[in-house]
Amino acid sequence: MTPDTPCSVTDTMHALAYIGDLTMGQPTDHSLRTAWLASRIAEAAGCGDADCAAIPQVALLRWSGCTANAPEFSELLGNDIEGRALMMSQRLDDPAFALLGQRLGGDMQRLAEIHCEVSGDVARMLNVSDDVEHALRSIFASNDGGGPNHGRKEGVPASVFIVALASDVEVLSRVQGLERALSIIVHKSGHAYPAALAAVAVRHAQQWLEILDRDESWYADLAFEAVAGGVVPLELLADVIDLKLPWMTGYSRRVAEAARCAALVMGLEAETAQRCYRAGLLHGIGRASVPNTVWNTVGRLSAAAKEQLRLAPYWTSRATARLGTLSDDAYLGSYAAERLDGSGAFRACAGAAIPVEGRIVAAATAWVALQSARPWRAAMTPEQARAVLESEVASGRFDVGAARAVAGGAMPPVADHNDIMLTEREIEVFRGISLGQTNKEVARSLAISPSTVRTHVENVFRKLGCTTRAAATLKASTLRLL
Repeated sequence: MTPDTPCSVTDTMHALAYIGDLTMGQPTDHSLRTAWLASRIAEAAGCGDADCAAIPQVALLRWSGCTANAPEFSELLGNDIEGRALMMSQRLDDPAFALLGQRLGGDMQRLAEIHCEVSGDVARMLNVSDDVEHALRSIFASNDGGGPNHGRKEGVPASVFIVALASDVEVLSRVQGLERALSIIVHKSGHAYPAALAAVAVRHAQQWLEILDRDESWYADLAFEAVAGGVVPLELLADVIDLKLPWMTGYSRRVAEAARCAALVMGLEAETAQRCYRAGLLHGIGRASVPNTVWNTVGRLSAAAKEQLRLAPYWTSRATARLGTLSDDAYLGSYAAERLDGSGAFRACAGAAIPVEGRIVAAATAWVALQSARPWRAAMTPEQARAVLESEVASGRFDVGAARAVAGGAMPPVADHNDIMLTEREIEVFRGISLGQTNKEVARSLAISPSTVRTHVENVFRKLGCTTRAAATLKASTLRLL
């Protein structure tokens, strides 16, 4: 069993912010700019040290639960990314914005609960302060108590309102212009956030935005309170990435392990094998840029959908500018869709232009994907997957050494240990649920009744201390039960 791979909490926060921005349909510096603006608001408003320390972390982790409810947004809106971008634009004069509210309707409470439970659990895993975790579990609260996941404003950390206000300044000034943005903020004053904070933002917004737009020197002003321990398992990022598509549960971990084992089979050094492992964990960062409807398409893809898929690894590569010590890992992971004959994505590079780690990760992603069920096909057997890889090698698309090393071993194990004391049947049932199957589908596949499935799922939720499928999947993944 490969031990957890340590990563700094700060780099993990930046990666989660980047993934969240993609998932929300925002520029990839949205959360960073929001964090800086929120810090300026807090300083100008005379907030205390605790709030000032929590605010940048809350801003960067604000969208960490977005992959968790992407399936529900997709079901309700069709395009989960465009829908959320439209929601954040607050274009009241746009008929599509009004239609958005109708489609979401009474589901906002459920969507908020999924988001807040997962982002709060992520905060706990990052070992941040209780203030930050509390804020993330209340992130949609309104000053007047009207938020979808909080019925009252008492006890809600000030960082919730400050970050929401900073986000409005950042998004609205960008999509509607500063004058209109300030008008909307004044209208929301006292309801979405305290009037005194809104007044501070209105007074300084133009000056602050000019600083942000001038250059990136402001980036150095983002300060983070030291987090106890300072590190977190890199595998957490892989698990959050995979939450976007239920049928991807555990995929990035298995790709990483397959890549690591293949590198060792090829006789490469342990350091190279570890780079392959880390690249495998992060290769799916750019997946957040593509709507779930595209990933779930059964049948022929449109030209536009193909282009979105082609650019997914591009967004993985773009993450290198923000991820500190994770930059090299994301860079190598961005070669996952490249092919030796130049027919891959996004660079369409060929031969020696693809680093050996990229060749191995490319073969590992294909090997694991072929043996995993997808909306458009059933999982292949190892023999079938091996035959496909051999055919691709013969066509010059995969490196022969990498493909044969990956296919020479068994699929990486789905589960490693069970410290939470789930029964074998509970794990079996929840594995199906985590992959997006309904109770009836799990019952049919296991030849048990739907009521028995429901009982097992309730037991899993209780033992894991979770209330939503996404949160339970994340926790089960971090415990290596899936």
